[in-house]
Amino acid sequence: MSSPSIPLDVASAIDHLMNFLSVEGVTGQEAKIGAAVSEALKRVGVPASAIRFDDANKRIPVPTETGNLFVDLPGTRPGPRLLFSTHLDTVPLCAGAKPRREGDRIVSDGTTALGGDARTGVALLVVLAETLIKHKLPHPPITLLFTVREESGLHGARELNPADLGGAAMCINVDGQLASELLVGAVGQENWEVEIKGKASHAGVAPERGISATLVGAIAIAEAQRAGWFGKVVKSDGHGTSNVGIFGGKGGTVAAGDATNVVTDYVYIRGEARSPEAAFATKIANGYKEAFAKAQGEVKDHEGNTAEVKFSQKPAYPPFELGQDTPVVKRATKALKLLGIEPTYLFSNGGLDANWFDKHGVPTITIGAGQAEIHTIKEYVNLTEYEKGCRIGILMATLED
Repeated sequence: MSSPSIPLDVASAIDHLMNFLSVEGVTGQEAKIGAAVSEALKRVGVPASAIRFDDANKRIPVPTETGNLFVDLPGTRPGPRLLFSTHLDTVPLCAGAKPRREGDRIVSDGTTALGGDARTGVALLVVLAETLIKHKLPHPPITLLFTVREESGLHGARELNPADLGGAAMCINVDGQLASELLVGAVGQENWEVEIKGKASHAGVAPERGISATLVGAIAIAEAQRAGWFGKVVKSDGHGTSNVGIFGGKGGTVAAGDATNVVTDYVYIRGEARSPEAAFATKIANGYKEAFAKAQGEVKDHEGNTAEVKFSQKPAYPPFELGQDTPVVKRATKALKLLGIEPTYLFSNGGLDANWFDKHGVPTITIGAGQAEIHTIKEYVNLTEYEKGCRIGILMATLED
């Protein structure tokens, strides 16, 4: 199969990436990077009338500066609408990042993460628009979507109005590492939290008069582990993972309790459960609920009173998985093979915006564009993979159906 000629300006593509890596925009604070992307799009020829922000931030339950950014590119040939997506935000560790180039990599100064997750995607989508416009490449109608608050709960993708997707037939999400890796599915997640209200008492004079919320929590977590619900979970009817992430105190304080000589009267615990099957993620969370109920009955004061335990759980995002015969997977496979790249199909144990796009009715594949060692101060962008990702994006936008 011959390799297609793709008119990619590599130097310009890298300039876009360096520019976006230099603009701060940690999760929830995407206004500045959103404005930078809007201006870059106008400079490459996208009319201002085609650029818009939605009001998803008004529905997101945590403070968010701006909504999702949409760009509508009219088709220059007939065909079903394509959606290309990525996320604007970075993790807090990227605050103050100072990108610099070292050979075929872009790195930070070593004191922060870099933000290649997913500024590689941000740059790729702008490069895509620039290339299509500059070279007048034939393509069907295309929507570009830059979401907010992906890193802190996939909120932008969850809260968008599906009608804003324009009836897209498929989505190419840019949020991966290697160009050869196609993410075709991901687990779903269910979050749970529990408040334990015990009773304070002097821990030296009359500990038996208190009800230790700390002890209830500790017993419950140990019980969940004994029952096989903690960490890697493998049962006859399903598998997944779970974690206890927060063991804290009142009002979001780090400490549960105030002093060593007082029986702890309040504990707040939060955790998660993940599985390829939504029902099994719920079952894992239910395992924790049963463990806390059992622990409640085991810790009593001198009169036989127990703590108040309030447990709640709710889905965070749904799982999904695409077959290799799905049109978007076939399109991505064709693009990679035209470039001489043998694809690898992966299932992610972490949530992606793709989980919600699929739920919104748009089958979504996630491609890579060079981000590496993400969420660490060792993060870097592999420019060879970034270039490949840009070529894949352009090819997927222009392939004949």
